[in-house]
Amino acid sequence: MPRMRKKADLPTKICAACGKPFAWRKKWERVWDEVRYCSDRCRSEAKRPGKAS
Repeated sequence: MPRMRKKADLPTKICAACGKPFAWRKKWERVWDEVRYCSDRCRSEAKRPGKAS
């Protein structure tokens, strides 16, 4: 069984919607290059027309 990694050792990205950094997650293992948003909320806010920022 592989050893656990510390969260600080995982790759990070900056969210395209809110600008906050977020870390790699196991469920994003195969699509990490395509991930742009830190959460479903940021993804849905980015798609809404008339966004106030």
